[in-house]
Amino acid sequence: MESKLIILIAVILGVVALAQLVRIYELSSKLRKGSEHEVPNRDNVLNARLMLIFMVFQFLGLIYLMFKYGWTGRGDAASIEGVETDWLLNLNFVIILMVFFLTNFLLFYFSFKYVRKPGVKAFYYPHNNKLEMIWTIVPAVVMAVIIILGLKSWNKLTASSGNDAIVIELFSKQFDWTARYAGADNVLGRHDYKLTADNNELALVTTNTIDSAIRIMMDGPSGIEVMQRVLNNRDTVINDSTLSAMRVDLSRKERLLRLLFQMKGHHSKSLDKSAWDDIIQKDTLYLCVNQQYEFNFRAKDLLHSAYFPQFRAQMNTVPGMTTRTKFTPIFTTEQMRKKMKDPKFNFVLLCNKICGGAHYKMKMIIVVKDKKSYDAWMKQKSKETFGAKYFPAPVAKALVSVGPAKM
Repeated sequence: MESKLIILIAVILGVVALAQLVRIYELSSKLRKGSEHEVPNRDNVLNARLMLIFMVFQFLGLIYLMFKYGWTGRGDAASIEGVETDWLLNLNFVIILMVFFLTNFLLFYFSFKYVRKPGVKAFYYPHNNKLEMIWTIVPAVVMAVIIILGLKSWNKLTASSGNDAIVIELFSKQFDWTARYAGADNVLGRHDYKLTADNNELALVTTNTIDSAIRIMMDGPSGIEVMQRVLNNRDTVINDSTLSAMRVDLSRKERLLRLLFQMKGHHSKSLDKSAWDDIIQKDTLYLCVNQQYEFNFRAKDLLHSAYFPQFRAQMNTVPGMTTRTKFTPIFTTEQMRKKMKDPKFNFVLLCNKICGGAHYKMKMIIVVKDKKSYDAWMKQKSKETFGAKYFPAPVAKALVSVGPAKM
């Protein structure tokens, strides 16, 4: 209580002191026989000189920071496509710096040169067609060049990759990434959200996953049969709101079950092989140096953004559609650590959209290996395909009307 009283007294005294200072200023102005809005010529000249000093200080500070932290502070690009992106970004920085130095020089120099002088009236200069044309056409031309070059680079990054590119899908959800390598055939298996399950998080479409989804929908822990038994059990007391919600949920699951049976009727077993050899990888994404990669992106829940800062690549991941980009790493992780003089450095995949409370931890470490090490890793992972890991033969045999998985 005492501390609050002391703070209140201090605030009151401060307001009184400020009022007295204003009063003193008014009285001093009257003694000088001048009004409050009149600024002495000495003050004008001082401010004009300070403008020049501030301009020099600002320019020297910017130049110092550029020398200390590098041209842009980004470091070297770690991909072929990133080098081109950096070139375009550097061009933008050159233009921005030229405009910055020119406009700020004119701003501060004119404040010094055209300082108010006693007895001299300001020159009224309302319009000049030539100046209007210059500062309209020149920025328009510069913007057109930047946009055309940007579209050219964008089309390259989003165009189909070459036949030698390795295809990887990156699946995003709150708050992690899952990578799916296309396997030996370099073709990603098809997917359908209706097949999402604990043993099929990425909702891949195969004969086994369709039958598994049907079985879970029919007699799973919260399947249709269980719900029907609960609703038909007259000994179970259920309030009206819960009963209504269960009926809505049951109706939705019955519609989904019909869609699953339609999918099963139109599905061809020949498409299974493209999904069985896919390799699902969590936590760490392994890449090979000097190898082009095509990345396909999906989102399970909401909008995310795949951001590879060192590779200069970014692409939004959108629920309900597939987006893609590509890049070719040019440095291994070990080479980059030596280049950065940081033994703990790692390439990283981040989410660049604020996607929820744990957005900050949505990242995936990327390790770029040399070809020999990468081939050895891939050989080991080839034994952990989607079919072998999630639908091995014993489980597949137990599924209703489904034979063993063919790998």
